[in-house]
Amino acid sequence: MEGSRICRRQTNRANQACHHSSAPLRSAGMIARHPCRVALAPALSAVAIWAGDACAQTATDASAGSLSQFIAERVDRVAEHLGGLVHAVPRLAEYSRGVGLSFERAAGATSLGHVVMATLLCLLVGVLVEWALRRAARELRAGRRPVMRTTDRLAAVAIDAGVELGGVVAFAIGALAALLAVGRPGPINEVGSSYLVALVGLRLALAALVIVLRPHEGPKRALAALDLELPVARFWYRALATFAGWFAFGWAAIVTLRVFGMPQDGRHLIAYALGIGLVVIAFAIIWLPARSSGAKIDSGNAGKWLASLAAIVLWAVWAANAMPAFWFLTVVIGLPLAIGVARRASRHLLRPAAAGGQEADVPSVASVFVEQGLRAVLVAGAIWLLLWGWNLDVGALAAQESVYARLLRGALHALVIVLAADLAWGLIKAMADNALARAQARPEIDDDEARRRARVRTLLPIGRNLAFIVLIAMSGLMVLSSLGVEIGPLIASAGVVGVAVGFGAQTVVRDIISGMFYMIDDAFRVGEYIQSGNYKGTVESFSLRSIKLRHQRGPLFTVPFGSLGAVQNMSRDWVIVKEIIGITYDSDVDKAKKLIKQIGLDLAKDPDLGPSILQPLKMQGVEQFDNYGMRVRTKMMTKPGEQFVIRRRANAMIKKAFDANGIRFAIPTVQVAHDAEDSSGAAAQLVAQPSEKSR
Repeated sequence: MEGSRICRRQTNRANQACHHSSAPLRSAGMIARHPCRVALAPALSAVAIWAGDACAQTATDASAGSLSQFIAERVDRVAEHLGGLVHAVPRLAEYSRGVGLSFERAAGATSLGHVVMATLLCLLVGVLVEWALRRAARELRAGRRPVMRTTDRLAAVAIDAGVELGGVVAFAIGALAALLAVGRPGPINEVGSSYLVALVGLRLALAALVIVLRPHEGPKRALAALDLELPVARFWYRALATFAGWFAFGWAAIVTLRVFGMPQDGRHLIAYALGIGLVVIAFAIIWLPARSSGAKIDSGNAGKWLASLAAIVLWAVWAANAMPAFWFLTVVIGLPLAIGVARRASRHLLRPAAAGGQEADVPSVASVFVEQGLRAVLVAGAIWLLLWGWNLDVGALAAQESVYARLLRGALHALVIVLAADLAWGLIKAMADNALARAQARPEIDDDEARRRARVRTLLPIGRNLAFIVLIAMSGLMVLSSLGVEIGPLIASAGVVGVAVGFGAQTVVRDIISGMFYMIDDAFRVGEYIQSGNYKGTVESFSLRSIKLRHQRGPLFTVPFGSLGAVQNMSRDWVIVKEIIGITYDSDVDKAKKLIKQIGLDLAKDPDLGPSILQPLKMQGVEQFDNYGMRVRTKMMTKPGEQFVIRRRANAMIKKAFDANGIRFAIPTVQVAHDAEDSSGAAAQLVAQPSEKSR
């Protein structure tokens, strides 16, 4: 410890010597301008060069030991601070008596009762002013429209938030005016102001909790910023209100002790004792939500123990007066929690008022924009808090040209670029997801709209993936440029590598380009049934180089676009169904034609199959003559994919109608020429065979 102090004293002396030795540098210009001192210029130049070398050597030695010096100074400060706390423990009673004597001297002839009455009067005036404001705002709330759209919900939330916060501001103004009217200058008035500030801060926190949680039954529950159940909302409201109240009035108590002359070590000791109460409240929040709220919240004992350890470490770092580490841990722990709450609140408040189907699970573009904006604001606030807690001057850092200063500026620029890229990707993804949700097929839309939606479902995922790749590449190059990396050689190297990859991966390039032309030609869409060579099935999805086909029996084909070739699309516009039916020569062709036409009319009137029939079933005539009968052909036009069910129903109806009207289907037969005696003998033998078998 003593050695570190000696090193610091030697470094300070070296810096002072460097400062004094730079005086000839500053006066050289004046001497050179004076005619009588021109002869001294060479000597002064030599002195200046020596002084510059000495300063450079001193700066090098100081920078070499800067890290160890910084650590030693921090250890000294912590040890000194803890020693002061230990010294203040036995003197705490003496400090308390001193505070009482100071209060008596400040109060003078004013008794404690007068102070209490003045405080109550200030509070009463503030309550009356707030009541008047809330009464005036009651008509504004009564005229509020029902929530039918997202804008109506936001307007209702804004009105309630304005009334809540306006009431607190009115209370503060009224109470402050009364305090200035009845108060007296001096410590008493300063203490009263501190408690008023604590009360107003607590009420602002409670108003914010009411706006976010809505912990009471009633129609305003629908305006809560977080989608929590009522018991959970009540638990968090009570827990956070207790934490805020303890913190606010603890701060006011420390200000009171400072005003009435308690030494700094005593104030720190009492503040850290009050901080233990905050840790206890944090333990209650961590360990009691499942039992207190009746909600099923269980993150596991590991998470709870980790959160408890974080609370203890934060208090210990604060009590050790290691404030840079305290603010760093505060940002590391608090920033993810704040971002999560902001994300959940923005998506819940900006949800569609009457969402249905799949759109309910897709966040809107406005909610994503607000979410990303809040994230950027929270990150910027965390950076500002770190700079303030570490006592860093942004202007001084911007003026410096050291390696660390340049890296810090580059890191800040890179952070801005990453946030902007994250915002852009969030908006692109939200717009694509909403468009895909709106493009889902529904039975009530017409054919043209269904085809347009299928095209959107096909092309949009590919465009979204391309946008992601371009955004990642551009933001990565910009981040490297902000960090001082020359990206010109990288771009040139990427071009050379791209040419090499193009020659070495011709098949992949061919697949990608072929897929682009398939998309331009609108050869197929997601959900259509296609056939190409030996591959056929329903199109399930795409990638940049291949297509996935689901066969009707289950197998999934992944076919590169370059190997697809000619595509037969069986799900586009309409389908012609033709059937060949064989009937015997003695059948009535005209009667069969009328029966088939009537069956086509009956199918068109069917409520389930009729909408899928574009042209009814009819018989086109006799196609050809066979050895066993005539072959007639039928035809009908249906929507793609529906022909199989309609054809099966039509065949069943034709079979039933032909049987009822004596029209027989042609089947292969064999005629054998024989004599009558042989015929009677054969017949007798056929009749006798079953009787023999039965015996």
